[in-house]
Amino acid sequence: MLTENDKNLLTKKDIAEKTILDQLKRFKTGFPYAHLTAPAILDHGIISWDEIELRGLVDFFLENKEYYSLAKFVPASGAASRMFKDLFSFIEQYKGKATPDDLLSRNDSTAFFFSNIRRFAFFDELCQAALENGMDLETLIKEQRYVEIAELLLLPHGLNYGSLPKGLLSFHTYDNESRKAIEEHFIEGAIYAANNDNIVKLHFTVSPEHLEHFEQTIDSIKGRYEQRFNVRFEVQYSIQKPSTDTIAADLNNDIFRDKDGNMLFRPGGHGALIENLNDLQEEIVFIKNIDNVVHERLINTTSEYKQALAGYLIKLQQINFEYLNLLNDGFLDDDELDEIMTFAKEKLFIDIPEYVEEYAEMEKIDYLYDKLNRPMRVCGVVKNEGEPGGGPYWMKNINDEISLQIVESSQINHDNERQESIFRSATHFNPVDLVCGCWDYNGKPFDLREYIDHNTGFISHKSKDGKELKALELPGLWNGAMADWITIFVEVPSITFNPVKTVNDLLKENHQA
Repeated sequence: MLTENDKNLLTKKDIAEKTILDQLKRFKTGFPYAHLTAPAILDHGIISWDEIELRGLVDFFLENKEYYSLAKFVPASGAASRMFKDLFSFIEQYKGKATPDDLLSRNDSTAFFFSNIRRFAFFDELCQAALENGMDLETLIKEQRYVEIAELLLLPHGLNYGSLPKGLLSFHTYDNESRKAIEEHFIEGAIYAANNDNIVKLHFTVSPEHLEHFEQTIDSIKGRYEQRFNVRFEVQYSIQKPSTDTIAADLNNDIFRDKDGNMLFRPGGHGALIENLNDLQEEIVFIKNIDNVVHERLINTTSEYKQALAGYLIKLQQINFEYLNLLNDGFLDDDELDEIMTFAKEKLFIDIPEYVEEYAEMEKIDYLYDKLNRPMRVCGVVKNEGEPGGGPYWMKNINDEISLQIVESSQINHDNERQESIFRSATHFNPVDLVCGCWDYNGKPFDLREYIDHNTGFISHKSKDGKELKALELPGLWNGAMADWITIFVEVPSITFNPVKTVNDLLKENHQA
């Protein structure tokens, strides 16, 4: 039963009562596991390009981009706290205690961090933070006062890195400066996302508490990169909509209430950002995570492949739109229908069941029109080198339709030997390297919310005030939220994938000067 306070809260968050009831029902029924039919591999769901094809697609993009509205969309609200998980544990373990003499000789992440602390881009900032707190960082290092150093890095009296989003952390060192992650996105945007008027549209999704900090940081750097690249940046921000928050449930699948009796809501995960992407209303959108950047000395390959992915998207769309116009007219002979069907199968990787061949002419036209008139995404994938996360697979939905999807480990029934075998046989990994076509053949934006597979969310277990609860995550942005898009996977070099999951990842070669 919903109280008046409950209803007022729902009104404030713009959440319908039916949504709450549906979510509570989902806690009881759960989400079905993904039904994998095969991994996407080279020549079966993944394509690759040689140097000549790559160069041709880059040139095609540069020749055609003037006809398109371009934007770069960067999910940037994620907190950096998980990057420092081991350092937080170290503080908790040794606060007020003597640091072990053999710490730096250990083979663990904390020892590696302190042994290499001078190599981080934030080292000079850390030195300054120490001075402002009446300390000298070199003295702290010499005296092995590592807990105090970790606190200076992570806590509010120092750099407060433990509470900031990744985008505001210093990632890379250059001759006379260090650069934050967000700055590398400005450089990328200037290189591959500028339109013919030299305007670069950048959109960052941020959390409300960090919006002002983002604005201040970007205001301080934007002019420098505009002058360097002779472009003008149009920067937008958005936050995850309160209407995409999901209700928490207790272990009996009823509404979880806090100690004051209020309903508890939780962020719906990055799948909620499909709303933000939909509001963007841009035609061609580059999507990349905030932490997947590279030192500028290695940026050429990343930029070249981004342009090629966009060029391939535009080339496919141009053909697709011609066919949609024909299908919309409704008068096609058998050869034309066969040509469209071959394009759908071989170029767009749309699985068309054999029984469609038996359809009457108008049924085929309706079927193909429905399959082709959708948003399109061209996704870079890298060879799987053991990184945790999702990968490209052929997957069957609850309507028995097979399509290419990015599937996460959490969606798999690992107790099912067949599913586990398919999951383990994947050759490639999803680096979140997408170029999206978000307008239809009439030049109007798709409503991206219509292409979500709502059966692909998942439920996790959390706690609040010492009480266990169930949390519901919406279908992920590049998983179920784009499930009904046309999807093409392209193999891209591993050098284009440089995520920073832990602070020590910043010591890898691609992040060092």
